[in-house]
Amino acid sequence: MAAIAGPGPFLDTSVLLPALIELGAEGEAAQSILTAVAERRLPRPHTAWHCCLEFYSVSTRMPEEYRLSAADALRLIEEEIFARFAVHDLPANRRRGFLEAAARERIRGGRIYDAHIGEIARLAGVKVLVTDNPLHFAGLARHGVEVLSAKAFAERIGA
Repeated sequence: MAAIAGPGPFLDTSVLLPALIELGAEGEAAQSILTAVAERRLPRPHTAWHCCLEFYSVSTRMPEEYRLSAADALRLIEEEIFARFAVHDLPANRRRGFLEAAARERIRGGRIYDAHIGEIARLAGVKVLVTDNPLHFAGLARHGVEVLSAKAFAERIGA
């Protein structure tokens, strides 16, 4: 497979977890995407600092058969995410505007976290956000960001 050109994809936590932790067949697409990243068949991917925190949180409290120790979670974040991804955060001068827009759009509860990740992806200039929660990011289409499942993205890149 030839390398894919353009800005790298933005990977959400719902893709990072099954890509880095063996969860069975449901993780195959995510794992194939990370293999393409490791083999440099994709441009440098993006994620959010928030996704790193979510990865750490979820991976260290999963059911025992999948749960990582804090040290192992940190090692994966350092070796697989920090080493291969551009990790972004919402700039300080955009935080108030983000919250004001969220209030106007009546974003409530935990949806604020996905809205936050989506805004970070948009500001990073990505064209594709890969998630296994595509409905949570549907609003990105109005900003020209395509939202794909891990399976759909893996198929697109031939992984």
